[in-house]
Amino acid sequence: MESTNERSRWGILIIVLMLTFMATLDGSIVNVALPKMAKDLQVTTANIQLVVTSYLIIIAATILVFGRLGDIIGKTKVFKFGLALFTFGSLLCGLTSSLPILIIARVIQAIGAAGCMANSQGIITEIFPANERGKALGLTGTAVALGALVGPALGGFIVEGASWEYIFLINAPIGLVTLFYAFRLLPKGHKTAKGRLDGVGAVLFMFTIVPLFVALGAGQSVGFMNPIILLGFFIAVVSFIAFIMVENKRVDPLIQLEIFKNKLFSLSIFCGFISFVAIFCMNIIQPFYLQDVMSFSPAHTGLILMIYPLILTVVAPASGHLSDKIGSEVLTFIGLVLTSLGLLLMSTLNENSTQLSMVIFIAIMSIGNGLFQSPNNSLVMSTVPKDKLGIAGSVNALIRNLGMVCGIALATTLLYSRMSFKLGYHVTDYVIGRNDAFIYGMKTVYIAAAIICLVGAALTFFRLPKLSWGRGS
Repeated sequence: MESTNERSRWGILIIVLMLTFMATLDGSIVNVALPKMAKDLQVTTANIQLVVTSYLIIIAATILVFGRLGDIIGKTKVFKFGLALFTFGSLLCGLTSSLPILIIARVIQAIGAAGCMANSQGIITEIFPANERGKALGLTGTAVALGALVGPALGGFIVEGASWEYIFLINAPIGLVTLFYAFRLLPKGHKTAKGRLDGVGAVLFMFTIVPLFVALGAGQSVGFMNPIILLGFFIAVVSFIAFIMVENKRVDPLIQLEIFKNKLFSLSIFCGFISFVAIFCMNIIQPFYLQDVMSFSPAHTGLILMIYPLILTVVAPASGHLSDKIGSEVLTFIGLVLTSLGLLLMSTLNENSTQLSMVIFIAIMSIGNGLFQSPNNSLVMSTVPKDKLGIAGSVNALIRNLGMVCGIALATTLLYSRMSFKLGYHVTDYVIGRNDAFIYGMKTVYIAAAIICLVGAALTFFRLPKLSWGRGS
């Protein structure tokens, strides 16, 4: 990619940040509007969930394809295509009045989002010098976290003040302005890798991701031992094994598996996955605790949930900047330890807890995650050669999405199984008048998330004396 001066570098970063924020926001903003959407579109609660799940599934299923395409034909070309498609899909979502068309529009939107997400980190890594890369990647980490965590609160305000269509329509003008500046600022030159897209690998990967996500989502309501759910997991496992076998034999694979031989890359990817599993355990449980147990209003709940992204907005860029100065390994370790501590403290919450204690616990967890994400992104992207930046960025984004879905599935499964154990009968929802059962289940979820995070911290600790792992490989 041709050299860029400092002013245009930061202009390009703003473009990437805008799309990253919007694409992640659209994965979470819809949740709060689902009851109203189901009523307006005259569909069941189960059917309206497809608006959320279709978006996440399509992103995860296509993101590696776009990462590879970015390496082959140029990251900025794929990014601009994704931005245009995402904007068109957003407009279509806001104009439709039927569920089938809305799902199609969400699929279009998700394909566009995947094209951008897969190449955003690669673009930043190419245009920023090593001494500024951590700061820039830190800001993209902030945009991801803000998009995921601001969504529910922002969605509530939009639905309350206007109508659900504006959740999608708001993206159209922002997307058009961002697209205009993308064509003006993004570099025209491209460093591309030789080769062709691996179609067989792409299909096998989709047959891995789609049944896996569907089974994880549906298993919470129908039970994970249901024959259809087990079939979904079976198809996913068989497809994944076939995918690995095909990729090992391909001259131009969808994902060059040798990048996972780099210990620092693989460890950083795994720790990233762990962090998103742990954080999304909190993200899915906390709103129920605040509204059902503490009887807070949706607006009050939204304000408390905003603490996390607000702190992250400050900490993530600062830790990215710090990682440029002192290195990333120590910061990722401290970050995971603090996140674990925050989750353990959250496990002590009950119906008599004060708002101040909640705020302090959320703040500790937020500081920890902010210290971890930016340096970890920098580690991931600095351990691969330039011609693999697209696929490395898409793997990083894929792991993030997998972590979110697995965190939600783990949290809800643990919560309802522990509640059912406490009550003596099967439940899949909050039981009015039995706060004790919910708190019992919630405590288990937070302790499990803290343990998962501590595993990541332990792995990070063991790499501290070996700072040379993966360097230059």
